[in-house]
Amino acid sequence: MLADIPAHLMNRLQSVMNASARLIFNLKRSDHISDALISLHWLRVPERIQYKIAVLTYKVLCGTAPRYLGPLTRVADVPGRRSLRSVDTSRLVVPPVKLSTVGSRAFPFATSQTWNSLPEDVTSALTLRSFQQRLKTHLFRQMF
Repeated sequence: MLADIPAHLMNRLQSVMNASARLIFNLKRSDHISDALISLHWLRVPERIQYKIAVLTYKVLCGTAPRYLGPLTRVADVPGRRSLRSVDTSRLVVPPVKLSTVGSRAFPFATSQTWNSLPEDVTSALTLRSFQQRLKTHLFRQMF
């Protein structure tokens, strides 16, 4: 998974994506790439990683993802929790990180962190298609 990868690797991936956009639009190296990315409806690499993680999380929560990804715990599902306002939210419990080097890249941590950073109107989508549309719109607004 590409969650929380080092900056130099992120920059390398972004430069490959920018080179692809330049090739498609026949742009020079000195030309701005943002307009090309917008017209192609391409997200930048960090937002693309967020998108993939969020879609995978949505599939896990709906039960359509592969079983080996395992269940994620919602805040409202935590045993022993009294009925609070958080029962109506779709927030996930962020598990503790044991290793500072790779712990934040673990699937349960990365999915919970990404999911909890999304606004409620995105996470409350009823279908996968509507979730993807809302998520991409949200990430585009965040990007530009």
